[in-house]
Amino acid sequence: MAANAEVEKMAIPSGADSTPSEHSLSGEKSENSALPSDANPSLDSKRRPLSEKEEEAGIPETVPRTDDDDDDPPPDGGLVAWLQALAALLTSTISWGTPTAFGVFELYYVQTLKLPSWQVSWIGSVQFLLTYGMCVISGRLADAGYVRSTFVVGAFLVVVGTFLTSLGYEYYHFFLAQGLTVGLGLGIMFMPPLQVLSSYFEKKRTLAMTGAATGTGIGSVILPAIIQYSIPRVGFGWAVRIFGFVALFCTTTAFLLLKPRLKPRKAGPLVEWNAFKEPPYLLYSIGVFLLYLALFFGSFYINSFARNIIGFSTTDSVQLLLIQNGVSIPARPIVGWIANNHTGPMNTYIVTTVLFSIITLSWIAVKDRTGLYVYAVFLGLTNGVCQGMFLGSLASLTNDSRKMGTRIGMVHTIVGFATLAGPPIAGAIIDSSGGRYTYAQIYAGLTILVSSGFFIGARYSKTGPHLMVKV
Repeated sequence: MAANAEVEKMAIPSGADSTPSEHSLSGEKSENSALPSDANPSLDSKRRPLSEKEEEAGIPETVPRTDDDDDDPPPDGGLVAWLQALAALLTSTISWGTPTAFGVFELYYVQTLKLPSWQVSWIGSVQFLLTYGMCVISGRLADAGYVRSTFVVGAFLVVVGTFLTSLGYEYYHFFLAQGLTVGLGLGIMFMPPLQVLSSYFEKKRTLAMTGAATGTGIGSVILPAIIQYSIPRVGFGWAVRIFGFVALFCTTTAFLLLKPRLKPRKAGPLVEWNAFKEPPYLLYSIGVFLLYLALFFGSFYINSFARNIIGFSTTDSVQLLLIQNGVSIPARPIVGWIANNHTGPMNTYIVTTVLFSIITLSWIAVKDRTGLYVYAVFLGLTNGVCQGMFLGSLASLTNDSRKMGTRIGMVHTIVGFATLAGPPIAGAIIDSSGGRYTYAQIYAGLTILVSSGFFIGARYSKTGPHLMVKV
């Protein structure tokens, strides 16, 4: 069954917008493959040799190769390919470690600078929105061939914005430098390495992308720790500058490693609206919006829960965040390997999302310090794997590597609005409940559970009623 599906995938030109589902039988042929050899003599020089599987399945030798096809298939390994994974990992370390570190910045702004909490939260929310929202633009630029130049612009904004943050002392300084400048840079530089990485892998794509996503966990531990433990020793300004030098090192190294492989896809819209006519992509987009509406609830509010409900000190509450992010580092590549070799990315994503909803709801039962430490570990595992499998599962729904940047960027933009609205909704629920977290915990857990239903729908629309299919 899987072999037949692979044969069909080979038989369709790589520029096609859709492919048969993995459980389909290989009795149908595309219109091009049904043409006689003399129907288009200009294609004779572009015929490619058939693989052994194609010959065994009886695929005719008249399958044409179009100008839009890649020069060669993805290498699926090798030094250059895995160096692209390293470049994407370094980029993820900064792109997603930086927004995660904002909780430590927020404590400093509120406690030391005496800025209102609601006002400070807008800096982090705008940074998150721009990090996700700019992906649709940078993804399309990467598909068009502007990989290195787009990355340089984004990295420049991140580094400059970080150093400007170190000089700030008024609210608008931090909003413009950290919220707008850094946020724009993070979103612009994230997509190019991801688009390049996906073009180097096919069978091992899930493993490569979840491995690269490990950078998120690494950044979420290292960057907040730099700020938390450097401020008492060298002051806020130099703590942020150290942060900036780390960003400069990671982005410079990633830039030097980047090596685009695909020919540019100059033509094409900024937003591929036709993608939403494909049921798997549409249902996935709705599901991921709901997931990210509640995904960061634990990350944003576990610190305040620890201080206000359990009685943690500020330092101890930050350690909870580091534990939560740290345990996700080994979990991401391990689960990625399992998904790549055994279960499939979408199947793994569905199971992980259901477990994440159960863990979120179990937060209601936490009543003491020990219970909160244990909960932080399980929250970090399920939350981290959900973030790590996001790109691998989405890539499994996109068969044309030339459209990978655009399609992933579109979903990231949708997710950006979810991350902007999610934490304030949870905060409003907590405030309206008199500071109790129970109703917010129920809201987050059920929202995540509903999102898993849409992921199940996306899988069903791709494979049909077949449970034992790796997808």
